Amino acid sequence: METETATPWLTDAEQCAWRTFLDVNRMLTYQLERDLQPFGLTMNDYEILVNLSESAERRLRMSDLAAATLQSKSRLSHQITRMENAGLVRRENCESDRRGLYAVLTDEGMATMRKVAPHHVESVRKHFIDQIGTEALGELRASLTPVAEQLRGRRGKP
Repeated sequence: METETATPWLTDAEQCAWRTFLDVNRMLTYQLERDLQPFGLTMNDYEILVNLSESAERRLRMSDLAAATLQSKSRLSHQITRMENAGLVRRENCESDRRGLYAVLTDEGMATMRKVAPHHVESVRKHFIDQIGTEALGELRASLTPVAEQLRGRRGKP
């Protein structure tokens, strides 16, 4: 006969907070994705454009970009191919490592970033920032920072 382990089930308040977080995460992501559609971009596209635009020489090793965007190398490769076809990025060989590749933001990709960024920020402000308020934003950040740090420390671990 199997013995049941003592699972520390969520309290009603914990369950409510958890489900609210999940709902907000899904709905906010959905809305931000919809707001990028008129520009022909997905949230993954935008995240890649942001990472490349903020990096030195507007380029990152594919493995570093995969880690930064939490994508598998295979999935990122397909994503970059699609973005290459749209003229937003290009791949370059890594001279110090023949097996390595860089994803590089093209001038067209940077122009797209400059065009889309104000609209994306407006969307984030409308659907998130303005709904919470300045004081609560500080509390939210303080509450979520330990979660983010713990998860960052677990990357790649079961």
